[in-house]
This record gives sequence, C-alpha cells and structure tokens, in this order.
Amino acid sequence: MSGWLLRALTAFVACLAVLAAPLGPAASGTAVADPRSDNPLAGGTWGVYRGPAEMAWEPYVRADGRRKELLGRIAEAPKAKWFGDWIADRDVAARVREYVENSQAGDPDALVQLTVFRMVPWEHEACDRLPTKAEKRSYKRWITRFAGALGETRAAVVLQPDGPFALCAPGGSRQLSRLVGYAARTLAALPRTAVYIEVGSAGWNHLDPQLALRQLLPAGIRHVRGFHLNVTHYEPTARQVRFGARVVEALDARGITGKHFTVDTAQNGRGFTYEHNRRHHGGRFDNAPTCRKRSQRHCVTLGIPPTWRVADERWGLPEDVRRLARRHVDGYLWSGRPWLHRQAKPFDLRRALAVARTTPYRDAG
Repeated sequence: MSGWLLRALTAFVACLAVLAAPLGPAASGTAVADPRSDNPLAGGTWGVYRGPAEMAWEPYVRADGRRKELLGRIAEAPKAKWFGDWIADRDVAARVREYVENSQAGDPDALVQLTVFRMVPWEHEACDRLPTKAEKRSYKRWITRFAGALGETRAAVVLQPDGPFALCAPGGSRQLSRLVGYAARTLAALPRTAVYIEVGSAGWNHLDPQLALRQLLPAGIRHVRGFHLNVTHYEPTARQVRFGARVVEALDARGITGKHFTVDTAQNGRGFTYEHNRRHHGGRFDNAPTCRKRSQRHCVTLGIPPTWRVADERWGLPEDVRRLARRHVDGYLWSGRPWLHRQAKPFDLRRALAVARTTPYRDAG
C-alpha cells in the first residue's frame, strides 16, 4: 500500500472513531482527543470520587430502584469537590491524596476536579474586615500543602467561588486578591494542573468585562489557564459563554493572551438570573426553587453534564455560542451543588431528586 493511501486510510478511521464516540457524561471517559489540542481537559477519563466525602454518595449507595437511578445522575457524575477552611492545615494534604487516589481509581491519567474555597474572611464577612496576620500565614500554609499533595496529578482546580467578594474588602484593599494570586501561582506551577479563577457570573459582573478584570488582574490571571463562571448562580450557559468570550477579549486588549474559561452547568438546566429570582422566586437565591416538571422554565435543575465537548449539538446551544465555546471554553464543570441545602450543606434529598428528575439533559449519556 502506498504511503499516501495508508495516511488517508488512517485519517478516515480516526474520523470514524470521533463520530462514533459517546456524548454527554460518557464523553468524559473517552480517549478521543479534542480538536483544540491545547485544551488540558480534553480526552481521557474524568475521574469520579466514590466515597463519603461526597455528600451525595452515601444516599445514592443506600438507595434502590428509581431513587437510585435519579441519585446516580449526581453521584456518578465527575464533579469538583470543595476543599476549604473546615479542613485543618495539618489535614489537608492527606485529604487531597485520599481524594485523588479514590477519584483516579488506578488511572494516573484520569482528570481530578477540585474546588478551593479556603479564604478567611470571605463572602459578606470579607466586606467588613481584612484577614489577620495569622489567617494569612495559615492560608498560605494550607495552599502550599494542598498543592504539594496534588503534585503531578492531572487536575482542574476552580479557585475561590464567589470571587467578586474580593472587591468589597475594606478601604479597597487588595489583600484578598493577592492571597488568591498566591494560590493561583502556587497551583499553576504544578505540571498537570489547570487553574480557573472563579469570577462570579455574567450577571454578577453586570455584563461588564472590565468588572471581571478588576478581580482577575490582581488575582493572578496571568499565571493560570483561565477563569470559571457561574458556580453559585443559575444563569444560562449561553449567557456565560458570550460573556466569557468578552472577558477573554478584554484580557487580550491588556496583553494577557491565550486565556480560556470553564462554565458551571450543575444547576442551570433551566437557567435564570439573580434579578429574575428576586422578582419571581421571593429572593431565596441560595435555595431557589427546584423545577417540578421537565417542561417548567426558570427553575433549578441539572444542566449540561460535565464534559469537554462544549460545542456538541446535543446541548442545544445557538450556533454563535457553539462557535465561541469551541474557541474559548475548555469544559462545562460541576462545582455548583444544587442538591445541597443553600448550596452548602447538608445534603437535601428532596432537592436532589427534583433536580435529577427534571433535568432536560437526562438522556444525554
């Protein structure tokens, strides 16, 4: 067989393999490379943690029948487990190692996803006071040990959800942003870790990319893969992709090129904005109402399953969004946790069953 014919046949077989590969959550487990070869999340297996440190796991294990099927849509999905100040400095390395070992299940190339939520003070408390010297030392010690345990693991890290709170520090201080920057640089130095700094959502930033840059620039965006959108909000994926592309353009204009982003889709299957929630849901944002049936709109339910196949037609995204996603988005991740009470704890069985039952993407696997 001539060389050119052999090369053509090889390319044809590779094309058939891509077309035949499964979609949805199963896409995370294929070994097919992403067309954009620089995407660190593409291809290979996305690991799933199966153990008690995931609040949805034990309810799933104890369930049977239809309930088990529904809870499996959460428990068996590759998610980014949260690590925060509730884990002591002395314990964090061991917790990370256990999580990595469990998630990879013997496959050193499986992608492990983690959410770092370690800042103290944070959220509304961060608007009232700055961290003490002891808190700053503890933060850096915790981050250093977290990174040391992660080591050469293939990992994706969502860094500090509710990121815009860094901008409300007293007196306009950048201490919180600089601490996030310390974590960004430390984690980005790891050989196989992709870091995405959480920057709120399109709505939280009032659709203004410059507001996002106010947070990202001092937080070390130059050193990491990119940023993450929508962890604790419910906004539609299309809105986030369009906004994220504008943030990338704004970064480009500042000379910070080559950045990408990820979008949280854990809870936006029927997406809505903060303002919609305030007008129609009585303002209970952290515990916004779950969908009651699949046909309902503007309610909380599971969104696009975790995947690096961001432009797939099965997600029903407009063509312009698919084009932007193909260029800028590394993956749709689940760092958000709509199956928990107030997105934090404890596990809420009623919410979990509701979001699993009503998701429009339940047949995507």
